[in-house]
Amino acid sequence: MRQRTILAVDDDESIVELMRDFLENDGFRVLTARHADEAMARFQSSDVHLILLDIMMPGQDGFELCRRIRAVSGVPILFLSARDDDMHKIRGLGIGGDDYIVKTASPSEIVARVKAALRRAEAPPLHAVPRLLDFGRLQVDPASRDVKVDGASVPLTPREYDLLRLLCEHPGQVITYEQLLQQFWEGVGDKHTVRVHIARLREKLEPDPDQPGYVANVWGIGYRFEGKPR
Repeated sequence: MRQRTILAVDDDESIVELMRDFLENDGFRVLTARHADEAMARFQSSDVHLILLDIMMPGQDGFELCRRIRAVSGVPILFLSARDDDMHKIRGLGIGGDDYIVKTASPSEIVARVKAALRRAEAPPLHAVPRLLDFGRLQVDPASRDVKVDGASVPLTPREYDLLRLLCEHPGQVITYEQLLQQFWEGVGDKHTVRVHIARLREKLEPDPDQPGYVANVWGIGYRFEGKPR
């Protein structure tokens, strides 16, 4: 099995070294950074498979660094923060984070959640012989996890891709908030988290996100994918 590289970003050296010890003990290669610019430089120069990202850092905070990375990559990002309030969790997940871990969590729990995020990101297609999901101007290829709109590839985070695939594999069927939360955000999200991710999907897929043609609201219940398969 190939060795996975984790980038740990935190201005607290003791936390970075603790994460390094536990992750390396589990077979991971660990890169470290103390601030956003150093983290971005390491990310751009190395093959990073997952990022552990502190929020409160000098200069650019973790939220802004997450936005910079999400503009170019869908690599899993796990926020590691001292703050345990819901608003920080919702914001972190809403801008593209894949998980939000409070620093009071044990190192073994953090390692377990790193492994879970990597499994989700690297999971093989759900079907033995995946078929292209073709809805005209929107195409989703389960074999390559590639999404195209009008023939151009659209960069999605792993969570955004999995959310879109779940919806478009069940066209015309209502997927409830509860189903989405159980599938993707159990214990770390709420309805607002779902709404934020749907809004991000619409921005990437729809000509007019305010008048969506694919992901329709079913008010108070959830969403329905309205694309017509070809």
